Amino acid sequence: MNRLDRWKRTVVSRMRGEKRDVGAGFVEYAGLMIIIAGIFTMIDGLGLDGLISTAILRAVRNVIGGG
Repeated sequence: MNRLDRWKRTVVSRMRGEKRDVGAGFVEYAGLMIIIAGIFTMIDGLGLDGLISTAILRAVRNVIGGG
């Protein structure tokens, strides 16, 4: 088997094999953390933190019947 055939077999096995997602977890986790940090920064920057907490408190009180 020549080098090109071995290379093709390796690429195909990594694309379709059991280990095709190895290493993707860290990249996905880091991307998710960046998105969440951006959302929190935007909420804080726009001053929506008090509005959101008030809305959540009001919704919880409506569910439990507290007013």
